[in-house]
Amino acid sequence: MDSTPPRDAAEDPAVLTARPGPSGATPAAVAGVHALGVAGSRDPIVFVPEGLPADGPVPLLVALHGAGGDAQGGLSVLRAAAEALGIVILAPASRAATWDAVRGGFGPDTVVIDRALREVFSFVPVDPQRIGVTGFSDGASYALGLGLANGDLFSKVAAFSPGFVPPGPQNGRPAVFIAHGTQDAVLPIDATSRRVVPALKRRGYDVVYREFDGPHTVPPAIALEAGLWLDWTALPTP
Repeated sequence: MDSTPPRDAAEDPAVLTARPGPSGATPAAVAGVHALGVAGSRDPIVFVPEGLPADGPVPLLVALHGAGGDAQGGLSVLRAAAEALGIVILAPASRAATWDAVRGGFGPDTVVIDRALREVFSFVPVDPQRIGVTGFSDGASYALGLGLANGDLFSKVAAFSPGFVPPGPQNGRPAVFIAHGTQDAVLPIDATSRRVVPALKRRGYDVVYREFDGPHTVPPAIALEAGLWLDWTALPTP
């Protein structure tokens, strides 16, 4: 069980406080998609793939949807890869049409994400060394900001077609994967990832960058590459 106390109002709103409890518990959740019951509307969901090792610990990826999306939209980007690789996915939903820091500053969305993480940690034996955050479009921008602010929690950040990095604190040094389509008309690559990636490298982050010939989307091959880049396979070898 997670014993972390709720967020202190004096803390930076970008900083998450939930942490996994001691390993060794057996997952109580059955395989599939489950609502978490931590928000009155737009409740986060968790996806538990088939065949996870009963004694854990298992990897967890927080997946963030694009503007106008929902929890199912966040889950869909890497669900196939997570199912193949044995990764649990937590998919929250923004309180408004998009994530708070994309609109101006971290706040209500991180509160719900913290609650959702605390709930997942209470019944899934998550490996503290294999927790990451990912997202598409506005969710990718938010994943970068949230990941850099919580690098002591997230060891990996995967961003698909981000627009920018929201300002916030820097904690830890997570590894970063960024992919972007060269034909993206929604968030054109020259004004976004081609600026974001060099800036992150100048700040000392280890960044893997992939450009692909395509529009504002996440091709299955890119999603699988990101899943393999995580190097978090939890399923037992056949």
